[in-house]
Amino acid sequence: MKVAFRIWRQDNPNEKGGFKEYQVDNLNADMSFLEALDHLNELLVLRNEKVVAFEYDCREGICGQCGVFINGRAHGPHDNVTTCQLHMRSFQDGETIVIEPWRAKSFPVIKDLIVDRSAFDRIIEQGGYISAKTGTAPEANAIPIGKEISDRAMDAAACIGCGACVATCKNSSAALFTSAKINHLNLLPQGQPEAYRRVIEMTAQMAKEGFGHCTFTGACEVECPEGISITNIAEMNARYFKAKIFS
Repeated sequence: MKVAFRIWRQDNPNEKGGFKEYQVDNLNADMSFLEALDHLNELLVLRNEKVVAFEYDCREGICGQCGVFINGRAHGPHDNVTTCQLHMRSFQDGETIVIEPWRAKSFPVIKDLIVDRSAFDRIIEQGGYISAKTGTAPEANAIPIGKEISDRAMDAAACIGCGACVATCKNSSAALFTSAKINHLNLLPQGQPEAYRRVIEMTAQMAKEGFGHCTFTGACEVECPEGISITNIAEMNARYFKAKIFS
């Protein structure tokens, strides 16, 4: 299998980047997309050229580090997959594949396909945790929680923080990420004591980081590899107004 990779190259945040095309052959259709990039980098090393910088960790669709735009779509052509779960059989022999980093002011490019997503970490620092010292993990059934509530909490907790929602949104909004992290904890009994503070401080940090406002276009939900629902955003907004009234 042979393809042309048209990849965004940028040495550092202050340099003006641009696309560069590479012809790559001897690819296997069952290779993962990241394995194909590994193969390209091996060729670049042999040619004494700079390798393409891209981010990854688990390569199992868990960590959310591998996100890039592929042919104009976050994580590639399929729904609900991460870039590392994408395989070369999803493309045609001889196809030109355009690869670029997330595009958002709050996610500045570090190098090539790697962006700085530390803004997400700073949002989490403002309340995406439970601060009470609870000791060792309690027995699973010690606190009865209804199935509907536990299912909703688990669905929100599935967010891996890849940033596809921000990169896809025309406003570069982080509302889907932030709402998932807020609702995951605020739905559970353990999160109730800090619920008001959590929603106010996390949304304030989201705005401070320069993310745009949500206008409910739904693009974030479509491109989210975990299928996080935009109903979380509506729930976050309701929690925010309640917190402003009663806190």
